[in-house]
Amino acid sequence: MSTLLEQFDPWLKESGPAALVLREYLMPVEGHDSVVFPATFAESKDKTFKGGYNIDEFPDGKNVCLIDSVGSQANRLEPLFTRNCYAGLVPQITVKAGHRRVNLLEAGHRAGDAIVRCSALQADLRNAFEAVLAGNAEPLARIAPTSLVFGAWDSRDTQAKLPRVVASTIRAFDVRKLTRSAQYVPAAPYIDEGLLDEPADKKTQDAYAERGFVHVPASGSPGGVIALGGIRRDCILHLAGLRLLTPAASAPQLTLLRYVFGLAMTTFTYPAAGYLRQGCNLVLDPDKAAEFNIVHSDGRRESAKLNHTEVLDYAKAAAQAFGIDPDRQIPSGPDREAEFDKNLARKDVSGEPVTGERAKRKSAKSGK
Repeated sequence: MSTLLEQFDPWLKESGPAALVLREYLMPVEGHDSVVFPATFAESKDKTFKGGYNIDEFPDGKNVCLIDSVGSQANRLEPLFTRNCYAGLVPQITVKAGHRRVNLLEAGHRAGDAIVRCSALQADLRNAFEAVLAGNAEPLARIAPTSLVFGAWDSRDTQAKLPRVVASTIRAFDVRKLTRSAQYVPAAPYIDEGLLDEPADKKTQDAYAERGFVHVPASGSPGGVIALGGIRRDCILHLAGLRLLTPAASAPQLTLLRYVFGLAMTTFTYPAAGYLRQGCNLVLDPDKAAEFNIVHSDGRRESAKLNHTEVLDYAKAAAQAFGIDPDRQIPSGPDREAEFDKNLARKDVSGEPVTGERAKRKSAKSGK
């Protein structure tokens, strides 16, 4: 057990590497020259971005298209810890909101999400975030350890910010953007047959179109891209950021670092290719091997290999040492369920005066 836990300790020391960097080359399931559909984004408020695909153009004619953002990748990877052999690695925290039960691992803002902030967990999470501000990440690791891996911002309470230790992004290079057109044909000629009145104004005409009673053409909408320069997933595990969770590697702090590192490594080595959205099903490119490098603070890069199964064994041992039984029957031990509190939600919306450490900081900042 000790040998298993100690194998990555050199990486956790202050003199250790700056980061682990993984590059995976991907391709659409249909083949290299097939169409893939990137993420689409809404128009920006200042109208500088008109909406659609995020494609950055360069003076030399090259471009880069965002297929899956760092936030989207985090939201895909984090729920891994609700599944089978991974679920025991972290506390399973759920909030009962009406007839739904929402796992904290599926909440968009993790430990800073409104659903947990307005539940019986509020006080515990506030105390944990305030402990983070004081340099102690252990209380948060006991409730929401993946917030230490993927980052969190308690923007509506303590203002505590946690950077992402693991950041993953998928991009396509030198893309050719396509458009598509379609024509909706109603099941019957409702107006011609006298089943509906002729629309008297544009509002009625738009309502007919929206509800599917008239022909609706759709021309020139985004039709995906062809990635002539390939598709690549870049994933970084920031060891320098991980070490910021503890001021020194004393025994208790090393136990915490090992635990969070084990979770980070589990997501870092997990095969992330797959079905991202309609028209975007990616697999590993068999013609290009993945590149894994250990990057040191002086810029040196060492090629290495990591086996996901061996990493999972390490993560289980690190969780056990941290006091979390990875093989427990769920729910038990650190697993908890809390009720969504409507009164707390009303107070949150109303902006009632804050208390505790946040109130002290606001008072100090204003000079009162």
